Amino acid sequence: MSRLPTRPLERNLKLARLGVTAGTQIAAHTVANLFRAPEARAAADRAFYARQARALADELGRLKGSVMKAGQMLSLYGQYFLPDEAVKVLSELQDNTPAVDWPVLAPVLEHALGRERLRELVIDRVPLAAASLGQVHRARRKRDGLELCVKVRYPGVAEAIESDVNTLYRLIVMTRLAPPGLRLEPIFDEVREMLHREVDYETERLFTQMYHERLAADRRFAVPRVLPEYCSDTVLATTYEEALHVRDARVQGLSQERRNRLALAALDLFLTEFFDWRTVQTDPHFGNYRVRVANNGQEDRLVLIDFGATRVFGPGFVEGYADIVGGALAGESARIGRGAEAIGLMGRHFPQSIRTAFAELCELIVEPFRGGAYDWGASDLPRRVTEKIARTALSRWFRLPPREIVFLHRRLAGVYILVATLRAQLDARDLLLSHLART
Repeated sequence: MSRLPTRPLERNLKLARLGVTAGTQIAAHTVANLFRAPEARAAADRAFYARQARALADELGRLKGSVMKAGQMLSLYGQYFLPDEAVKVLSELQDNTPAVDWPVLAPVLEHALGRERLRELVIDRVPLAAASLGQVHRARRKRDGLELCVKVRYPGVAEAIESDVNTLYRLIVMTRLAPPGLRLEPIFDEVREMLHREVDYETERLFTQMYHERLAADRRFAVPRVLPEYCSDTVLATTYEEALHVRDARVQGLSQERRNRLALAALDLFLTEFFDWRTVQTDPHFGNYRVRVANNGQEDRLVLIDFGATRVFGPGFVEGYADIVGGALAGESARIGRGAEAIGLMGRHFPQSIRTAFAELCELIVEPFRGGAYDWGASDLPRRVTEKIARTALSRWFRLPPREIVFLHRRLAGVYILVATLRAQLDARDLLLSHLART
C-alpha cells in the first residue's frame, strides 16, 4: 500500500458509502422476505448476514488502522450477540494484511528517532509482519551486528480512533447485524479503550520489559529485550528472537516428550499470568507464541512476543474465577455459583435450571485437568462445549459477559488450541491445583 487513508473525513466517506449500499440491500432483502416461506427466509437471512459482514470486513481491511482492529475486537464480543455468519467473517480480520510501503513509514522513524540514531541501523524495508495498526521490520545494528525487531505505528491511526469507533458503531446499526434493543454503547466503549491501549507503545514497552525480567531465569521461555535507545511513542524496538511457527514441520516432528514439555510450559505460563501475576497477555495469535527448537534436544523454548494486548485483572476477579475453576474440579455447583456471582457473570435472579447447566458446562471445560494423561490433540472438547451451550440455551442468559471474561477466554481458548496443536498428552491436574492453592 502506497498510502493510508488516515484522515477522518476520507475514512468516514468510504464507510458512509458502505452504509448507503447496506441500506439499499436491507430494503431489497426485507421486501423479498415477504414472499419467502419460513425455511427459505431463514436461509436467505443467513446468506444476507454473511454478505453484509463480508462487505464490512473487506472495507475495514482496506482502511487498516483502528477501524480494522475495532472490527477484530468486535468479533470477540460478537460471538455473544451477532449472527454466526457475521462472527465468522469478522474473526477472519486477522493481522496478515497488505504491508504499507516503506516511504510511508520512513518519515515516522526519522521523526521518532532522528537521523543520527537511524544511521546506526540497517533496516530491511520488507516487513516481517504487517498488522492493522503498524508493522514490524527486521534490522541490524552496524557496530555489533545485533539483530532487532522494529515495530512502527502507522501514521495517523491513534488520532483516528474516536472517529473510527463512532463510524463503525453506526455501520453495525445500519447493516442490522446487531439485534434490536441491544445497548451497543458499553461494547464500543470497551473497543475504544482497547484500541487506545494497542497504540500505546510506552505501556507495551513496560509490559515487554516486565515479562522479560520475570521469565529471564526460566529456560522454558524467551522474551525479547527492549532496546530503549531505539524506542519512542510510535516505535518499539526489541531484540530479534529466532523461532518457528508451532505448525512448522520441525516443531510437529518433535518427540511426544518434547511436545509435552512445550505444552506444559504454555499451560503453566497462562496459569502463572492469571493466578499469580494477575496480568495476562490476552492475544493468543500463534504469531505471538513461537517455538525455538533446541539443538541438544533438551531446552526447546516458547518465544513470547507482542504484549500490546496485556490486561491487568483485579484480585477480586481472580479469586472469584478461582472459585469457579476449583468448584468445577471438585464438582461443587454452589461454589461455582458463588464465583460466577462474584465476578458479575451470573445474577441472583438466574433460575436453578440455568445455574445447573452452567455448573455442568464448567465441569466439562475442566475435563483436561481431572487427572491422567489427557490426549489434547484427539479431544473433541470444543465441539461438546459448543453443543452444551446451544442445547441448554446458555447463550441467551449470558448475552454479554463482563469484559474481563471476553479477553480472558480469548487467551484461554488460544492456550487450548496451542496445546492441542502440539498434540500433547498431559496430566495437568496437579499443576492447576498448585496455582489454585496459592490464589
